[in-house]
Amino acid sequence: MIVLDTHVIIWDALKPELLSKKAKKAIDKANETDGIIFCEISLWEIAMLIKKKRIVIDTTYLEFINLLKAANNYIFKGLTPEIAELSTNLSSEINQDPADRIICATSIINNLKLVTADKNLRKAAGVKTIW
Repeated sequence: MIVLDTHVIIWDALKPELLSKKAKKAIDKANETDGIIFCEISLWEIAMLIKKKRIVIDTTYLEFINLLKAANNYIFKGLTPEIAELSTNLSSEINQDPADRIICATSIINNLKLVTADKNLRKAAGVKTIW
């Protein structure tokens, strides 16, 4: 089981050529085995990216999310008190974007690797990443 950063969810669906070989392999393996954690904050991030036209798709937001759910072994994970607390106490190495901090905290609390291209997250102490 792994956790995906929002951009990785999007790239896997729309531009898989942007994924590293290690990331793609980890996603494929998790899809075939115990699943992929999809942080619910990513639902909001994707909705905002579509609204701002930073992602252009030929369907509605809800249909896009349903397609994502059908194509992958996603396990949706919400915000817990433990994740919320850790997200506010992460080091300053991690940017101040609340979504990134929640996704990062989710991977740490669940002792799972985070698939991300984000350099700040990849070099942050205490965060196990794949890229």
